[in-house]
This record gives sequence, structure tokens and C-alpha cells, in this order.
Amino acid sequence: MAETVLSMARSLVGSAISKAASAAADETSLLLGVRKDIWYIKDELKTMHAFLRAAEVMKKKDELLKVWAEQIRDLSYDIEDSLDEFKIHIESQTLFRQLVKLKERHRIAILIHDLKSRVEEVSRRNTRYNLVKPISSSTEDDTDSYAEDIRNQSASNLDETELVGFSNSKKKLLEMIDANANDGPAKVIGVVGMGGLGKTALSRKIFESKEDIMKNFPCNAWITVSQSFHRIELLKDMIRQLLGPSSLDQLLQELQGKVVVQVHHLSEYLKEELREKRYFVVLDDLWSLDAWNWINDIAFPNNNKKGSRIVITTRNVDLAENCATASLVYHLDFLQMNDAITLLLRKTNKKQEDMESNINMQKIVERIVNKCGRLPLAILTIGAVLATKQVSEWEKFYEQLPSELENNPSLEALRRMVTLGYNHLPSHLKPCFLYLSIFPEDFEIKRSRLVDRWIAEGFVRANVGKTTKDVGESYFNELINRSMIQRSRVDIEGKIKSCRVHDIMRDITVSISREENFVFLPMDNDSDLVQENTRHIAFHGSMCCKIGIDWSVIRSLAVFGDIPRNLVHTICSDQLRMLRVLDLQDLRFLITQKDFNNIVLLRHLKYLTIGYISCMVYSLPRSIGKLQGLQTLKMQATYITTLPTEISKLQCLRSLRCERRPDYNSFSLNRPMKCLTNTMCLPMIFTPSVSPYDRAKQIAELHMATKSFWSRSFGVKVPIGIGMLRDLQELEHVDIRRTSSRAIKELEQLSKLRKLGVTTTGSTKEKCKILYTAIQKLYSLQSLRVNAWYPDIETLECIHDISSPPPLLRTLSLSGSLEEMPNWIEQLTHLVKFYLQWSKLKEGKTMLILGALPKLMLLSLYEDAYLGEKLVFKTGAFPNLRTLLINNLDQLREIRFEDGSSPLLEKIEISLSKLESGIIGILHLPRLKEISLRPKSKVARLGQLQGEVDAHPNRPALRMSNDRRFHDMGGDAAVEVEATEPLPEKEGESSQVITLTKNDCQEVRDAALAT
Repeated sequence: MAETVLSMARSLVGSAISKAASAAADETSLLLGVRKDIWYIKDELKTMHAFLRAAEVMKKKDELLKVWAEQIRDLSYDIEDSLDEFKIHIESQTLFRQLVKLKERHRIAILIHDLKSRVEEVSRRNTRYNLVKPISSSTEDDTDSYAEDIRNQSASNLDETELVGFSNSKKKLLEMIDANANDGPAKVIGVVGMGGLGKTALSRKIFESKEDIMKNFPCNAWITVSQSFHRIELLKDMIRQLLGPSSLDQLLQELQGKVVVQVHHLSEYLKEELREKRYFVVLDDLWSLDAWNWINDIAFPNNNKKGSRIVITTRNVDLAENCATASLVYHLDFLQMNDAITLLLRKTNKKQEDMESNINMQKIVERIVNKCGRLPLAILTIGAVLATKQVSEWEKFYEQLPSELENNPSLEALRRMVTLGYNHLPSHLKPCFLYLSIFPEDFEIKRSRLVDRWIAEGFVRANVGKTTKDVGESYFNELINRSMIQRSRVDIEGKIKSCRVHDIMRDITVSISREENFVFLPMDNDSDLVQENTRHIAFHGSMCCKIGIDWSVIRSLAVFGDIPRNLVHTICSDQLRMLRVLDLQDLRFLITQKDFNNIVLLRHLKYLTIGYISCMVYSLPRSIGKLQGLQTLKMQATYITTLPTEISKLQCLRSLRCERRPDYNSFSLNRPMKCLTNTMCLPMIFTPSVSPYDRAKQIAELHMATKSFWSRSFGVKVPIGIGMLRDLQELEHVDIRRTSSRAIKELEQLSKLRKLGVTTTGSTKEKCKILYTAIQKLYSLQSLRVNAWYPDIETLECIHDISSPPPLLRTLSLSGSLEEMPNWIEQLTHLVKFYLQWSKLKEGKTMLILGALPKLMLLSLYEDAYLGEKLVFKTGAFPNLRTLLINNLDQLREIRFEDGSSPLLEKIEISLSKLESGIIGILHLPRLKEISLRPKSKVARLGQLQGEVDAHPNRPALRMSNDRRFHDMGGDAAVEVEATEPLPEKEGESSQVITLTKNDCQEVRDAALAT
């Protein structure tokens, strides 16, 4: 019996081995076939992308072609997904892992084979319907005619726009033109702004001005430069307008029968005739620098010295600056709020009294104007529609405005004006711009967040000599320069840190995204939605009940606010198999550790951010090491204290920002035993009546406390192997005390690191020395933050040991006791921003070293950073300083500026400080714009300060959070004010002292305002 069983077992094992070998052979054969299919569909994908770029200018002409382009786009997405799947699950795996994952290999092989069949069917479909045709030359002509119609409609609103809000703009532009200057070379003046601001209307009004233009310029012409203009026709038009119709007729008659009329014939004639004439030309709606260079070379003589003028209007800031003479660029801005309301009331045939007597009307008018973003064309176009409706209907129209922009023929001109800019974008910028529709209305979008997401989506490719980050930021700047997005926040160096999308622009962008099946935004009123093949989805606090989405193809998901409960588990599950970008930075719902453990199983993730409001994550699971393509990981104020060793496997990681919460809000304990015995800690975890949020918070805090041994540092422990992340550019915040010396030393291997944040609280001197030695080898470092003050102020004495700081350092933040300014600070010739906190610096060499930094633009002294009684800005010091921030300096009594110090200083802000001797010498600051006295700041001799402010030629603002009585006003006592210019009766003196009473100061101020 035993022998029989043994024989059967041998037979079964042999059969199994045989089948396994056969299956392995079949799989190997299938895999070889897959690789051939991969090559095939890769080539097809390149062709598809080329076709889609060409189809962008064709699809409005042919509905069949539009449908086919949509099918090609969906197929290209599926091919990209399958290639990503192949790369992650097969190509990047070892032979052993490939054998283990036979099922996954088989699934991907079948998927790719099916895609090849679909590609072949698409090709046959094109043959059947003859869909691909040569691009019609009339397509661009149609686009130009659309643009011309829109400009004509704008011009028809000239009277309205001039009467409301344009008089000041007209005055400033006329000053730039300076029509009375009748000698010198021709000057070029640029008028720039987004579509619909009224550039054409303003320029047309000036062009038709009899007093300024017609009187001073015998030859004048208005030329509309379309996106693709006809060169010969443009030259004919210029000759006709500048020299008269008879001149053109005579020229053409002379050339007739002799030669074929060419560009150079017209050009030579025009330039020769204009050589001794004074002309005024408006080139309206210029789109490219090539167009300007051609027109400038071919139409205008180089040696005209008659004071001629050329005005160009464009949406592109860079183009205007390249064309204009010197700094003659006028940036047309949005209407002021009062002017925008007045314009809307006039267009709707309403009066100010009507609005003032009707509160509801006033509210809806303000909402509509805000929705229009104070854009003249939007106000006029929407106002024309509102004029046909009762005021009681305006609210409903406002709520339906996004759909009205899509379907209402009366708003077609506005839609076309906005989409002209989009249509003119190069192909690489179109997906970047449509991507902006992901963000909510009036949302401030950070540049770094947007660029990192573009990179993760594959919209940005590195160029020779440039990183993907640099290229992505150039894309961002190009959209700003093309007036497609608006700058929101600009740093002290003038670099744009964040942007916004104009409300009307965003509504139309959302519409385009929906047409392109690019971004899906579930709305509150959509109770049952089905959206197929969309790749990007964003929730803006949506309350929809059911969404029919194929989650397996979603590439990016963003949540702003809350989402329906039935979707919480979906977005934290493996259903999102192809997800590349998960942006939960602005979420308002609970993310638990279990949810996060599921998130890190999404193998295609490249960008992952989670906000701090409802994030109860206390551990990075080891499975995060499988996210081989992860580029950005940002976990702000979580309960994570330690990064796992597997983090070193993420070779594509560029930004790693993990900041833990430094406190324990739920139980606020200092010792472990107190937590274990506290009546509000462990018992709460096991109490059924406790809310899920409170229980999750208690568990997270308990994990954070025990794993960090009750540390209150906001840094995290990084593992040995961190030096393997050679592409890392941002690393924050490293807890030096809990990180091993070996891992700290590895930081020096991060040669591409640009930004580093560390906390040294509680660290040994040995570890600090290792850290500062490593920092000296980070030659690409531009931003460094070192904290040694929480919860107790600690010394930064070892930082004095640095001898050779990173040469490119631009931002430095030091929090901790220094006592003396480190000597190496004076080597920071590129330092722009310097933040000091708890530094306890003494008088002496502190201001000498700081004042000698050539590029320092911002200096922040915070929380006893400086212990001296006087802060004296010496002559010649701080040559580039723009902003001075003083906060909570208990010892400080006086700030004094000597003549010749800080010539570019624009803003002084004082908080939580008591200046018993005041601020002295502001008249030595020629660029000063603002002095801000924040809450609980006290400045003595305020009367003198007010007198200096009033007498200052730059008229800076003195802003006070507290009433004047809070400060020492000094009654009516006389104060001395040093004047920057000699008084008339003492001509020739460089400076003098005048005596003013408080009443005199007011008179000076009134006189200054009057002038």
C-alpha cells in the first residue's frame, strides 16, 4: 500500500514538474512575443502623439476627425499605461521575481497583445473613412477671422471703456508715447495684458486722438497682426494707410507686367518713402517675436530721426519687453472695483441708486464683478446678457455661468477671446495649462507644487544642461508671460512663488478639459455620474452620491476639502492601480495608518503629499521601498518619527519633506509612565463612545511618543543609506540627535541637494561636527535651516567650526544660541535671505558682518536674536537690503540709519518690541515704502517719526496695529526732522535741520498730499 502511494506521489510530482516546465516555456515564448509587441506599440505611440499635435488645428473642421482623435488619445493613454505596467512588473524585476509573478506577466502580455490589435484596427478605420487629410490652410485663416471679429467687438465698446476706468491708462500711455517729441529715432511702446483687458480699445482711442496723434503724425496706420498673417497683404495695407491708396495703386501699376510683385519690392518702396516722414503705427495683437523682427526689418527704415512711434499690443510680456524701446512697456491692469461696478451698471442700464436701494442687487453685482475678475470684456459681454433679464434673474444666471459660457451664443466672443490664447500655446504647454483646472476657483497655486505635479505626470522633459525642475519652471514662467495665469505671490527677488487662474479663464479651461476628457470635476449637483476614460480627477468638496468611473485608469487624484464617505476607502485602495499623483495636501477628512498602508501599495506613484489637518499617520511602512518611481514625498506635520531603511531604495526621489508634530496635544506628557497611567490616554483608546478621530489621534500620539522616546523635536530620524538618494534636491527635516553618525555623514553624498532642514536639539557635539562637515561638501545647497531651540534654547556653538560654507547658499535660517556671528557668514556672497532666532548676538561685529553681505535683501531678527540696545546701520552697509523684520527683541531700544546706509530698503516691520529711543534717520532711506508697527510693538518719539515720514520724498506709509495713544507721541513738543533736500532759501546746502511741532507735521503732510 505504501509503495502504491509513493508511486502515485512520484507520478503527480513528475506531472506537476512537467506541466510547470511546459507552462514556463509557454510563458517565455509569450514574453518574447510581448517584447516584439512592445517595440511595435512604442513606435505607434510616437506616431499617435505626432498625429494628435497636428489634429489640434484640424478637429474643429471635421466631426469625424474629432471623434477619431479622441479614440487615438484614449488608445495612446492605454498604451502608456501598459508600457508603465511592463516596466514596473516585468522589465525592472529579477529573473526570480519574474518567475514568481507568472500571473502578472500573463496579464500584461495579454493586455499588450490586445493593444496591438486595437492599434491595427484604428489604422484600418482610417483607411475605411479616409480620416487623415492634409491640414487645411483655411484653418488658421478661420482662427484669424475669429480673432478679428472679437477685436472688432471690443472696439465697439470704446466709449464705454473710456468713460469707465481707462482715463488714467490713456494718460500714462500718452506720456510714454510723448507725441510732442519730434526728433530722435523711432521708439517702440508695448501695451501688454491678458485677453479682454482692453489693449485694443485703449490703443484705438489713442490712435484716433486728434489732439495727440493726428496733429503730430502726418503718416499713421493701424495694422492688425494675426497669428499667421500674409506678408504681402500686410505690406500693402501699411502702404495704403501710411502713404495713401493712390500711392499703392501707382506702385502696383508700375510693377504690373514687369515682374511678379514680391515682398522686397513693397519693402524697398515703403522704407524709402518713410525715411524722411514722421509716422505713427499700431501693430495690434502681436503673437511672436519672429513676426515683430520680420515687420521691423522689412517695413521701418533704420535711419528715421523724426521722432516716429510704433505701438504694439500683445498678451506676451517677454515679447513686449523684447520689442519695446528701453523700458517703454505699459502693463494694462484690471479695472478698479468701483469702476468695474460702474461699467456693469451702465451696460445693464441700471443706476447706482438702484443698487444702493436694493441690498440683494448690490450683493449679486459684486459677485458678478468678482466672477468677471474686473476684466472689461467679461463685464461688457456678461452685462449685455444681464440687460435682457430682470434683476431677480441675475442670481440664477450667475450660478449657471459656467454652462452659459459653453452654450450661450451671446457669450461666444468672450469664450473665443479666452481660447485664442490656449489655441496659440505650443503643444507642450497645452496639457500643463489644462492641468490648472484641477484646482478650485480662486485657489492660490504654489509654483513648486504645480511644477512637481507636471513632472510626475510626464509633461516635462529634461533638456541638455537643464534639469526637469528647471524646464518645468520655465513652462510656468511662459504661461505667466503669455498672460494665461496671473502672478499671485512674488518673493523678495521678484521670483513668482504662486499663481491664480482668472475666474472666467478657469471656467472656460474646465470646459475645454471636459471636452478633451482630460480632467473630471464631480459637482455638487451631479447625483449620478458616469465618466469614462478620464485620467485626472479632483474633488472640490463634492457631495455626489455615485460616480461611474474606471478607477483603474486614473493617473492623478486631488482632494480639496471633504469627500463623500463612500469614496474615502476608494481613494486609499489598490483600485487606483495606475495612479501617479495623489495630492491630499488640502484634505479635510481622516486618513488613518491603515489607509496610508494601502496608498503605498500603488506601484506607479510618483507624487504623494498628505496635509496635516486630519492625517493620523505615524509610520512609513517598509513597502514604500517598492515605489521605485516616487519623485516627491511630502508629509507635513504627521506623527512619523522615523524613516525606514527602505527609503534608500527610492532612487528617483527628488523631494523628501517629512515633518512630525512636535507636541502631544491630547495628553501633554513629559514621561512615559504618566502616559500609561493617565486616565485620559490609554482608556480613551479602548472606549467605544470615543469618536474615530479622537481614537486615531490618541493612537498616533502614543506611537509618536514611544518611538521617539518622548522627543519633542519636529525632525525625523533618517536611516543609513540616505546617501544613496543621489537625485535628492530637498530634504527636510532631519533629527540629528536620533539619526546615527554614519547616516549624518552620508548627507555629504547628496551632491544635488538644494534645500536642507535639520534640527540639532539634544545632539552631541560629535554629531553636530559631523553634520557641519557634511554641509560644507554640499556644493549645490541653496537653502539651509538649522534649529536648536525647541522646546529649550540650545547652543549652535559647533556651527562656528564651519570654515567653507556652501558657495551658492541663498537662504539661511539659524535658530539657537550663537552669541557671536560666525566668521564664515561673510563668505556668503550669494546670500539673499537671513533668518535669525534665539541667536543672542552681541553688539560689535554682528552688524559689520551682516552689513557687508553684498546680496542680502531680507534680514529677520526674531526672539532675542540680537541683544544689543542699538541697531545701527552704518554708512555704506547693507547695499541691497529691501526688507527688515524685527520681532520680540527685548533689549533693543533704538534703530538708527546713517546717511548712505541701506539705499534700497523698502520695508521696516516691528513686532513685539519696545523702542524707547525710536526709529531714527528714515530720511536717509530713499526707497522706503512702508513702516509697519505690528501688535504689541511700541515706538517712542512717534511724533518725530511721523514728521520724517511726512517729509520723506517717497511718501512711505506708516501702518500701526495699535492706536497712536499706545505709543509715546511726545505731546506737542518740537521734534527735529532732517530734510534730504535743501530748502529754497538755503540753496546749495546738502542737508539741514528744520523744527516742526506736531501741528506743523500735519501741515507738511497735507502739503505733500496736495502735490
